[in-house]
Amino acid sequence: MMGERWLGRILLLLLPFLPIALGAFVGINIGTDVTNLPEASDIVAVLKSNEITHVRLYNADAHMLKALANSGINVMVGVTNEEVLGIGEYPATAAAWINKNVAAYLPATNITAIAVGSEVLTAIPHAAPVLVPAMNNLHKALVASNLNFVVKVSTPQSTDVIPKPFPPSAAAFNSSWNSTLYQLLQFLKNTNSSYMLNAYPYYGYTQGNGIFPLDYALFRSLPSVKQIVDPNTLFHYNSMFDAMVDATYYSIEAMNFSGIPVMVTETGWPWFGGSNEPDATADNAQTFNNNLIKRVLNGSGPPSQSDVPINTYIYELFNEDKRPGPVSEKNWGVFFTNGTSVYPLSLGTSGRITGNSSGIFCVAKQGADSDKLQDGLNWACGQGHANCVAIQEGQPCYSPNTVANHASYAYNDYYQKMQGVGGTCDFQGTAMTTTVDPSYGSCKFTGSSNSSSTVTTPVASAPFSPIGGGSPTSAVLASQLKYVICTISVVLTLL
Repeated sequence: MMGERWLGRILLLLLPFLPIALGAFVGINIGTDVTNLPEASDIVAVLKSNEITHVRLYNADAHMLKALANSGINVMVGVTNEEVLGIGEYPATAAAWINKNVAAYLPATNITAIAVGSEVLTAIPHAAPVLVPAMNNLHKALVASNLNFVVKVSTPQSTDVIPKPFPPSAAAFNSSWNSTLYQLLQFLKNTNSSYMLNAYPYYGYTQGNGIFPLDYALFRSLPSVKQIVDPNTLFHYNSMFDAMVDATYYSIEAMNFSGIPVMVTETGWPWFGGSNEPDATADNAQTFNNNLIKRVLNGSGPPSQSDVPINTYIYELFNEDKRPGPVSEKNWGVFFTNGTSVYPLSLGTSGRITGNSSGIFCVAKQGADSDKLQDGLNWACGQGHANCVAIQEGQPCYSPNTVANHASYAYNDYYQKMQGVGGTCDFQGTAMTTTVDPSYGSCKFTGSSNSSSTVTTPVASAPFSPIGGGSPTSAVLASQLKYVICTISVVLTLL
C-alpha cells in the first residue's frame, strides 16, 4: 500500500512533463452559429476523417460530448459568458456545472480543459470581478471529484488586453485590469495551467495602418531589409503570430510571473469578405493556416521562450453564417457543412491534403476593375466558348454571386481548354495564374480533381496530431518521453 501511494505521488509529479513529451498540437474550434449545423455524429465524422485530435467547444453541448465519446479526440469545453456570473458567485453552481458537463462524460469523452468565458475582460468587463472566483470554484469542484489533474481550467483573452504589443519586450497588460490579471496569473501558476490567448494576425495586419507587410502576417519570409526586429532584445520575428505570443509572455513577466505557458485558443484567417475587405481571400486563408500548422508543429516557441511549444486551435471548423458583422466574420471556416474543404489544407499524420489537386489555374486579380472583369466574363462565356453553366443561378459555383468569382470560373475554364493552343491568362490585365486550387465546396474549377479525395505528399506532417512527427524537435521530444518512461520504470523496480 505504501509503495502504491509513492507511485501515485511520483506519477502526479510527472504529469506536468507529459504535454512537453508529447509535443505541440494544432486543434480546431467548433462554432455553432450555423444555419444548417450537421448532426453531432456527422461533425465527429468530419473530425475523425481528417485526423483532427483536439477540439474546442464554446459550450458543453450534450450531443457533441456524447458523440465525442471513445473518439480519441481531446476536448476543451466552454463556460459561456452568460454562465460566468452565477458560477463565480455560487460554489454550488460550479459544482453542479462540473457534475453535469464534465464528470458525467469522463472518461469516455476525453475532456482535458475548461475555457471559462470568451474574452471576458474585453467582451463583458462588468464580469471581471467574478472571473477568477468562477475559475477557483470550478477548480475546487474538480478537486472534489478527483479530476483536477485531468482537467485544467483557464480563460481565453483577446490581445486587446495588451495595448501596445510591439515591440514585444516592452509589452504590458492594460493596467486597469491589474488586479484581475494578477489573480488570474496566480491561479494559472498554482494549478499548472496555460494562459489562453486569442491571437489574430488578420486583424493585426488589416488594422495596422500598413505598418507591417502582409507577408509578415502570413508567415512568409521577408527580405533582410524588411526583417521585423525588437530593438531592445534584437530578437528577429518571422511572423506576427510569434510576436503576439511573445508580447503575452513579456506581459506576464512584467507582472513578475514566469513558467506559465501560452496556448493560442483562437487564430485563423477569413477566406471571403466584403468589397472593403480585400485581404479576406481563399489564397490568404490557405497560406496562413498551412504555414501556421507547419510553424506550430516544429515544436518551438517564440524567441523569448524558444523551448516552449505553442499549442494552437484554428478558428474555425465551419463558416458561421449567422454571425453578425462584416462579410468576413461569417467566413472563417475551413470546411463546408457537407464535409468538403473550403481550400486545400494539410491535415493528419499521413501527409494528406484536404481539398483538390494542385495545378495552374487562371483567376481574377484582386482589386481588378469591375467593369473590365465584366467585359472579360462576357467575352469568356461568349466568344471564348467557356462553359459557364456552373455559375448560373442555382448551380454550384453561383455563390458567392460576385463578378470576381464568376470571372474567375469563366477565365479558368477558358484557360484550361485553350492554353495548349495559345490561350493566355490576361483578360485586359484582370487575370492572373495561381497554383492554389480555387475550388470550394461543390464548386469544382476546370483542371481540379473531381472529388475532395486526398493527395499524398512526399513528406508526412501531423498538424492535428498530438505528436509532431518529423519536426526538428522530434529527437528532443522522444528523449523527454524516454525520460518519463524510464523514471516510471525505476519507481516500479523499487516497489
